[in-house]
Amino acid sequence: MSAPNVPQQEPDSPPTQPAPLSTWVPAMAEELATAPPVIVMKRALERFGKTIAISFSGAEDVLLIEYAKQTGLPFRVFSLDTGRLHPETYRLFDKVAKHYDIKIEFCFPDTVQVESLVRTKGMFSFYEDGHTQCCSIRKVSPLVRQLSSMSAWITGQRRDQSPGTRSDVPVVQFDTHVGLGGAPLVKFNPLAGRSSRDVWDAIRAFEVPYNALHEQGMISIGCEPCTRALLPGQHEREGRWWWEEATKKECGLHGGAKAT
Repeated sequence: MSAPNVPQQEPDSPPTQPAPLSTWVPAMAEELATAPPVIVMKRALERFGKTIAISFSGAEDVLLIEYAKQTGLPFRVFSLDTGRLHPETYRLFDKVAKHYDIKIEFCFPDTVQVESLVRTKGMFSFYEDGHTQCCSIRKVSPLVRQLSSMSAWITGQRRDQSPGTRSDVPVVQFDTHVGLGGAPLVKFNPLAGRSSRDVWDAIRAFEVPYNALHEQGMISIGCEPCTRALLPGQHEREGRWWWEEATKKECGLHGGAKAT
């Protein structure tokens, strides 16, 4: 009696390996240049999973959280608590966490560095010698520490936010901050090509929580001593570090970024 014919099983195909970042980032920068922000968000989360997070501070960033929620994929959110934020900003953190049922990873500055700065120069030295040192201690250092445990991050940068420093921001780029294990870090800017009006139209359409200070004439909101309301016709960055030149209105968080 002959043996029954047993169908031959095809060997399992090896899992497809993701393209190396050196080719993937430029390809995505071109492919997603005009893509809807939610599509950019989906690609970012699919590629990096648990090693990517949304940087949350302003209205644009809450909209990014909304888009992340819409993808149905898990996502992380972190925020820099400088110790000098408005009470309304802290209330926004709590409101957003509850609205989206998320845990925000708060990052704090080094206590010794803050103590040394304040004891040496006082509470408001930035009005006299610029904001660079204070921002470096309270914002940049905690950010660098956070990013060292990640492969990529997602920001709310827009090209029209600061024409002097952000006019060429791409949707996907390499960032010169060091990532997980010393590897190159990727940055996504899903709103790069969107305008302030686009952002606020979406915020209203999706009923996204926003900072109550926006209703008091503030647009770009940072630390309390360095933020003020705008007059009609002023650019949004004129409400930040108003005593300094327009070309210096960056805190250093994005100073190391480079286009692909």
